[in-house]
Amino acid sequence: MAGLGWLLAIIVGALAGWIAEKLMHARMGLLLNIVLGILGAIVLNAVLMVVFGGTLGGVIGQLIVGIIGACILIAIARAVRKPA
Repeated sequence: MAGLGWLLAIIVGALAGWIAEKLMHARMGLLLNIVLGILGAIVLNAVLMVVFGGTLGGVIGQLIVGIIGACILIAIARAVRKPA
């Protein structure tokens, strides 16, 4: 989460992970919410930079990116864990 301080990145990551958890009907703890929110934002920011040459700015923009990225990570984890 470029441009956000560490504390704000953790708070935004936790909120993004929690919202993604609720949207995806997953059951995770606070630590995993933080990790998924931050990792989701990092991954989706990288994708947006490559595809569009930019990303959403500010706390709200990073929250949106974090939510979408965390939802993608939850979906990938579900696909990997499900037996074929």
